[in-house]
Amino acid sequence: MSREAGAGRKEFRPPGTGGTSNAAGERAEREAEAFLRGRGMRILARNFRSRCGEIDLVAQDGETVVFVEVRSRSSDAFGSAQETVTAAKRRRIIRTALVYAQSRGLDAPLRFDVVAISPRGLEHIPGAFDGTGAAS
Repeated sequence: MSREAGAGRKEFRPPGTGGTSNAAGERAEREAEAFLRGRGMRILARNFRSRCGEIDLVAQDGETVVFVEVRSRSSDAFGSAQETVTAAKRRRIIRTALVYAQSRGLDAPLRFDVVAISPRGLEHIPGAFDGTGAAS
């Protein structure tokens, strides 16, 4: 039985060029969750996964179900945290959100928010993109 070359190895990324460590990502998600709770939202799920992808936080804001992508950057040198939510990422989030909504029989308005955390602070962007993936 042969192993693929490089199997089990982590991809090398120079510091500050994208990605966050698990610990940093978890801290950012906890910070975003606390912020959203402080704004009166109820957290329905954390790190919801399906074969389509993952959603960091699912919250309820009044009657609206909100799917939240949390982005964290230690520097804006290679773009802001919000800019890292690409069109492909938005499409994956939307597909995953539809799986979540269908699996729970939800008949409520859906919204897609981004919480961007950077050295400048936390920025909440309600309705950052719509259900087609178009940025607002």
